[in-house]
Amino acid sequence: MANTSIRKTFSGNGNTKKWTLSWWEKKNKLGTVQRIFSCDEGGNNNHDDFFQWQTDDKLVMGFYDSGYYANLTPDRNFRDTNGWYHFVFTWDTAQATASNRAKFYVNGVQETSFATETYPSQNKDSFINTTEPIEIGKRSDNDTQFLESTLSHVHFCDGYAYAASDFGSTDATTGEWKINTSPSVSYGTNGFWIFKDGNTITDSSPNSNDWSSVSGTLTKTEDCPSNVFATLNPLNLQTGTKPIYENGNNSIAGSTDGGVYFYGASTLGMTSGKYYAEFKITSASNNFQEIGVTGTPSEEARNNKYIGYYSNSYAYNYDGNKLNNDSSTSYGDSINSQNDIVGVALDVTNKKVYFSKNGVWQNSGVPTSGSTGTGAAFTLSSTPVENAYFFGISSGNGTYMQTIQCNFGNGYFGTTAVSSAGTNASGNGIFEYDVPSGYTALSTKGLNL
Repeated sequence: MANTSIRKTFSGNGNTKKWTLSWWEKKNKLGTVQRIFSCDEGGNNNHDDFFQWQTDDKLVMGFYDSGYYANLTPDRNFRDTNGWYHFVFTWDTAQATASNRAKFYVNGVQETSFATETYPSQNKDSFINTTEPIEIGKRSDNDTQFLESTLSHVHFCDGYAYAASDFGSTDATTGEWKINTSPSVSYGTNGFWIFKDGNTITDSSPNSNDWSSVSGTLTKTEDCPSNVFATLNPLNLQTGTKPIYENGNNSIAGSTDGGVYFYGASTLGMTSGKYYAEFKITSASNNFQEIGVTGTPSEEARNNKYIGYYSNSYAYNYDGNKLNNDSSTSYGDSINSQNDIVGVALDVTNKKVYFSKNGVWQNSGVPTSGSTGTGAAFTLSSTPVENAYFFGISSGNGTYMQTIQCNFGNGYFGTTAVSSAGTNASGNGIFEYDVPSGYTALSTKGLNL
């Protein structure tokens, strides 16, 4: 939701002593101040109720009226950029016990340890759920502190105090907290349910409390709490100047000074099965990029190396060569033109990797050829150092500004949907070109097909 925000103004006050807010969030950026929800009176700063990420990745829930009348900050940092968090906040100031007047749950568990712990007085009214606008995605009194996260299933229940168990449950097999996509909750007068399926801000509750777009563009994503898709991992960084991650960590570029090497690897790894991903070169030519798979992402990043440098790393190079163990040999067409799309098909089961350029498999490759490996660029000859293979991209030269956009199955390059979705028999993920039969997107669903 970078530089994107939405707004809702209620026609009348709801229950300002009792309400529940539930939302699922996948963080995309760390170490910056970002507003999730904001209800700010504007100008005079007398009233400001908000949920906000801090630079230390702690979550502040602040309720301000010429001074904080409630303030909760869990005593831990939230730095997972791969999975989805489920947050539930319950405001119920009629309770006699102070700690029961504001409760906060993370992935089904109530938080009990706080760096800041100030509870509201009994029967205190919140500024949230009044006729002042609520904004999601930035600070409501100015265009700052934009949220860089993906949101899903945002519920607001006016007049009801719910627990996390009303919106999710523990999976009996995996022990993980999972979403209830149709919770049995009531919404009261000002309640709403947005982002139910994709990027819709039309209210899915019975209330028709639709929201309005204020800035930016809401992008639909296949990535959701019940099927987590791979992105680039912003925690796996080289030691030098850091690259720029954008679009939900699905785009990577050198720094804006115009010449910085970058390296990126997927958040999810693959130990068996068959997977497909696409990478679009959106900068001009002469970019010296490498696109492929690696079994040594942390080592390459830590040592400022590139995809194809180590024996467990395999790349399709900008000049059309293939690269492994820092050795380059002839392979296919160059991939050095703006808007070239490189497809990568990784058959972990048979230890083969194939590359396509704009839908054409190079070296007459046949990704469905199994153990025969017809036209495969590489046979993966050794065990990955980090016990799994990861999709990876890099630039082996810092002379030019470079940008690569990744489609791990979300159906977008940056904020632009694929122009003509190809076939995908797995039903998991949306891609520009046809997905080879037997292959799927790299996601939690894909890993379990």
